[in-house]
Amino acid sequence: MKAKTVGIIGGGLSSLTAAVRLAGMGFQVKLYEKNPMLGGKMNQFIQDGFRFDTGPSLLTMPFIVEELFSFAGATRDQSPDLIPVAPICKYFFSDKSEFSAYSDGKRMNREFNRLFPQEKKKYVDFLKYCERIFNASAELFLFTPLHELKKILTPKIFPALLKFYQIDPFRTVSQAIHSYFTDPRLIQLFCRYATYNGSNPFKAPATLNIISYVEYVLGGYYIRGGMYQLIEKLSKLATSLGVEIHTSSFVEKIKYQHQQVTGLVVNNEFIQTDYILCGTDVVEAFDRLIEGQSRTITKLKALEPSLSGLVFLWGLRGKHPQLKHHNIFFSKNYEEEFQQIFRKLQTPDDPTIYIAISSKNDPGHAPADCENWFVLINVPYLNGRIDWGDQTNRMKQIILQKLKIFGLDIGSHIIFEKTITPEDFLRIYRSNQGSIYGISSNSRMTAFKRHSNRSRQIKNLYFAGGSVHPGGGIPLVMLSGKMASELIAENEGIHAEANISMNEWLEKHPKINLQELANQFLNV
Repeated sequence: MKAKTVGIIGGGLSSLTAAVRLAGMGFQVKLYEKNPMLGGKMNQFIQDGFRFDTGPSLLTMPFIVEELFSFAGATRDQSPDLIPVAPICKYFFSDKSEFSAYSDGKRMNREFNRLFPQEKKKYVDFLKYCERIFNASAELFLFTPLHELKKILTPKIFPALLKFYQIDPFRTVSQAIHSYFTDPRLIQLFCRYATYNGSNPFKAPATLNIISYVEYVLGGYYIRGGMYQLIEKLSKLATSLGVEIHTSSFVEKIKYQHQQVTGLVVNNEFIQTDYILCGTDVVEAFDRLIEGQSRTITKLKALEPSLSGLVFLWGLRGKHPQLKHHNIFFSKNYEEEFQQIFRKLQTPDDPTIYIAISSKNDPGHAPADCENWFVLINVPYLNGRIDWGDQTNRMKQIILQKLKIFGLDIGSHIIFEKTITPEDFLRIYRSNQGSIYGISSNSRMTAFKRHSNRSRQIKNLYFAGGSVHPGGGIPLVMLSGKMASELIAENEGIHAEANISMNEWLEKHPKINLQELANQFLNV
């Protein structure tokens, strides 16, 4: 019997994940990416001897990557080389104190003894609280297609619904963290994790404290050679499995008749397919690609987009040993920073600055005696109020002045510069209003409001990516690609696992034992 065809829109991480899985299950897969390079927002830029990752710079939940390559039968050489990052991040606070955060208990203990000795027990208690959220929510909210009733009403998953109160959905991230810590610097540090999916820690549900568990207990990783190696490895793997990959191929329309997909219009040509998996932003998809779905687009546009980002790629002359691979320079008033971003929809006067320097781990990413700085600040999604030409220049000066306060007078050492604004996120990646993470999680019901992985309006249309369930970030967009591909397979009667057996993979993967951590921290 002839294999069923799946047309995939977009060449980002979720699309490539789905392509590998679908091809591995016997489908004929054709992937179309409008840009010359695959990867979507997970991309790279190389010029003048400098190499930059332009998207995610830290990998968590590495077992999701390992499981995908194992599923496809990849060899060690075909798989990305994941290396732990230590420290995970170095933090610089407005009072000029510094703190290096580790997933390694002994190193983290030393840092707490140096800066937060009175908070040690609270840290252990906080991680145990985050673990409870993870255990109560991960199978349901991360590893299961949330909108598929038959998958929810199973003996394995349904009990998680009965533990809803354990995921702390009624407090905000900030409120929960304030209940554990008293030092404002430590509170600011853990509030930061709400931004991992583009949200406001003073509005987002405390459920997002799961991210702290994921990073500090399961660990943070870098991919040797650059994060873009994941895209390159996946694209080669997909090709080896028979996936047709078409770059510079602009999908103009999703076509359907009698509420069932018929194919795609690509570069003015109609391509017939049995299934369509849309890996682009779901709001943009319904707005530009799918006709006759006005109710759905109105509903989607009513949801608040995530924050966006302003990025500076700086090639710097000189070395800066006081910095690590990942660095954060915090604002003085975190709540005011997010008020400006989300309520006032303006660039912050005192932004928190994130700097990733991959040449710390991969010296070849910069010329000799130079460094490659990826500099990111959080900014609002596109709203028509901001001239990004003016604001880019303004924010650059604010960043340089702030870094100078910390002894980093780098203005005259920048020998290469490229900027990425929210307008670029919209133009290049068709991200809804230039947002980075799709829909924000600034309400307790966002998890249920994200678009499903299967279309309820059009048969054989499926969705993956950061704008749909389960959300943004490397592991979650890969899980969305897994869910969508397995739903397609099940529709054809092809057996596919209901979800990743999280516990099986965690048993094989090293993680911090919280009881041992407590013993280290509390000298038991």
